[in-house]
Amino acid sequence: MENNNDLLSSYNYEIPQELIAQVPAQKRDSSKLIVLNRKDKTVEHHIFSEVVDLLHTGDCLVINTTKVIPARLYGKKKTGGKVEVMFLEPVDNQTKQKVLLRPYIKTGDKIYFDNAYEAEVIDNSDEKVKIIQFNKKDIFNMLEVNGFMPLPPYIKRKDDLAQKMSSLDRQRYQTVYATEQGAIAAPTAGLHFTKEILEKLKQKNIQIAEIILHVGWGTFKPIQTDKISQHKMLPENYILTEENAKKINDALNNKNRIIAVGTTTVRTLETIANINGTKDKNGNVTSIKPSSGSTDIFIYPGYEFKIVKAMFTNLHLPCSTPLMMASAFAGREFILSAYKQAIENKYRFFSYGDSMFIR
Repeated sequence: MENNNDLLSSYNYEIPQELIAQVPAQKRDSSKLIVLNRKDKTVEHHIFSEVVDLLHTGDCLVINTTKVIPARLYGKKKTGGKVEVMFLEPVDNQTKQKVLLRPYIKTGDKIYFDNAYEAEVIDNSDEKVKIIQFNKKDIFNMLEVNGFMPLPPYIKRKDDLAQKMSSLDRQRYQTVYATEQGAIAAPTAGLHFTKEILEKLKQKNIQIAEIILHVGWGTFKPIQTDKISQHKMLPENYILTEENAKKINDALNNKNRIIAVGTTTVRTLETIANINGTKDKNGNVTSIKPSSGSTDIFIYPGYEFKIVKAMFTNLHLPCSTPLMMASAFAGREFILSAYKQAIENKYRFFSYGDSMFIR
């Protein structure tokens, strides 16, 4: 008998187009918050500003402090035609960059940008990812000035709308605690937190630990296999410092909850627990070590979570890897039934949408 949890089609659902959020909520913490209780399979509806009441003294909230680069840039072909460039990562040095290009540009052709920057396509061998060579250095400084936030394609910024909304997107497609530049997508579960909420959590003696996982383009990459177990995640770099490992270990020692903000944080914590977690005689992870490296962990139903006991996440795309992670944590049928409730209650979906807390 075939396992439905392994079928890509089992993670599909219908989403009304009007519920795909095109702009953020007026205030970060005014988003709706759907709360899922895994044990008794019940659902509650809240506003995100009420989140302090949902966390307990002693909990350890783990956030991802990666900072999004304004990695989308518009240039022109020699003919004057518009070219959209999505920067993924440097190759060897800043002058060579892995990028996504739209439309197709053949090898040897150039793309022209403001301030006399030019880039030549030098490698077209990959169907999706291209390598371009710039005539100048300081590419990231140029992106800070001229780039746009790398919003996912379901957030429409056609024609001059990207320019008009650039200031808003630069502010709101970024968490309030972002410090370490390196991501090309936001850890969107954290977009709802405000500095005031974080301060209230600290006053309630809730520990806040930080990790870094620089979100790569794999977050956009669709699964192209019928069985999800055959999908391979692209590696992303992470860091957990000694100071933050201690906060997490203190919570583990005191048997307090480790609450991850976002699927990127879950993937980082579970990777570290798998690699260097210390276990007791019952197989429970009792401590983790500070570490850095890259992870390509793919969490889907059947995975046994090592240290994450609750998570914040957003309402994700059909057939997406974050939806599969949420399904691994709470059960696929329970997640999809909660999504149905969210649709009935007019929740806003995806990156700029509303929030979910699974406990």
